[in-house]
Amino acid sequence: MNKPSFNDFLLSSDITRALAELGYTTPTDVQAAVIPVALEKKDIVVKSQTGSGKTAAFAIPIVELVDWNENKPQVLVLTPTRELAAQVKDEITNIGRFKRIKAAAVYGKQPFSRQKLELKQKTHVVVGTPGRVLDHMEKDTLPVEKIGCLIIDEADEMLNMGFIDQVAAIIEKLPADRVTMLLSATLSEEVSALAENYMIHPVKMEMAQTLTTEKIDHAAIMVSEDEKFSLFKDISVAENPDSCMIFCRTQERVETLFEALDHAGYSCGMLHGGMVQEDRFAIMKEFKRGEFRYLCATDVAARGIDVANVPLVINYDVPFEKESYVHRTGRTGRAGHSGKAITFLTPYEEKFLVEIEKYIGFEIPREVRPSQEDVSSGREAFELKMSERPELKEEKSRSLNKDIMKLYFNGGKKKKIRAVDFVGTISNIKDISAEDIGIITIQDNVSYVEILNGKGPIVLKAMKTTTVKGKQLKVQKARD
Repeated sequence: MNKPSFNDFLLSSDITRALAELGYTTPTDVQAAVIPVALEKKDIVVKSQTGSGKTAAFAIPIVELVDWNENKPQVLVLTPTRELAAQVKDEITNIGRFKRIKAAAVYGKQPFSRQKLELKQKTHVVVGTPGRVLDHMEKDTLPVEKIGCLIIDEADEMLNMGFIDQVAAIIEKLPADRVTMLLSATLSEEVSALAENYMIHPVKMEMAQTLTTEKIDHAAIMVSEDEKFSLFKDISVAENPDSCMIFCRTQERVETLFEALDHAGYSCGMLHGGMVQEDRFAIMKEFKRGEFRYLCATDVAARGIDVANVPLVINYDVPFEKESYVHRTGRTGRAGHSGKAITFLTPYEEKFLVEIEKYIGFEIPREVRPSQEDVSSGREAFELKMSERPELKEEKSRSLNKDIMKLYFNGGKKKKIRAVDFVGTISNIKDISAEDIGIITIQDNVSYVEILNGKGPIVLKAMKTTTVKGKQLKVQKARD
């Protein structure tokens, strides 16, 4: 039997070209199931394990269906965390790059005024956390009348984080004539009830028979609280992973562990909800690129954050919520890779692990700590790896973006300049067509235009002596 292909979905060339540039070759099971049904504009409830490709499963069809000519938002995506909102926004932007789809992310701890300004621009898709989305709705800064599709991503985490009432309030404000898609790694009774209340005959899909992938090797090691750090050092030497995520229950535990690792010379970083948002984004970007090897984190990093090939996850503390075990360990064993998840187990925490085992459906093997012989034999390789600069990973969008130049113009709405003015002017330049023009962002006093297909230098040179709507604008390559 032939493997499915993205070409089977009869997507437009703009979308298939972007998918090829992003390295998407064969659809995952959830993508193969969801995309054709979503293209038929049917309500969908999807239960699929973390790391299975749920984001692209809904991003591809909504980008395909969006009408570029409509200026107001047509799709609203709700996510439980800011990091996931930013990640989903980037994924939609990348898939919609050649269709010029404009996505905006709105979440707390970022200036409301900046988001308000962005939402005044032409915006096709809005991705956000429930609190900030509802805030924009109540202040009439997020127009909803054209929203024909609602995506509720990681729905069970919305419930766990206390967002379910806000989600319901948002749904009440949306047009009744819409498509709704609900995606989650687990489906509780409350989440199922949400689907029943607000969806019309949804197509239900359950992609995974187990809550954890077979590619993850699970283990638990009994240890006293004061021996945890010593155990971690032995495991890190014996396993010697290229990268590792270490999960703690509290922000204070993360900070204490990070300081101990840093003092011991580990290549490390930390992430928790008490950090400034810009710092959280910067740390995740650095970890994804492989700029450091060990990330100490609370569960804020366990949900939906896509980091390629993390071979080892350590539960430094057993999570109190059984669902968190699934999401933490789901950071490894992704996209066809194998991985290992080791849980440090104190006598006090054993009762929580028993509940987790009931939930995931199998017993986690109890193992002993690495022997001193294993640690000694691995020491040289470990110290060599620690002394070497990590090999940086390429972002999957690098190939997609390599031929794109963003241009800055010192004129915008106040000079009565519109997107069509840039399209008309730039497409009249020799060897340039409308297909070479990407996302256009027009603000009050400045505008940004992406030029595709490696033709940025041609446009930049021509626009230094070409007027837009009769006005000569200063033009230069935009800074990142």
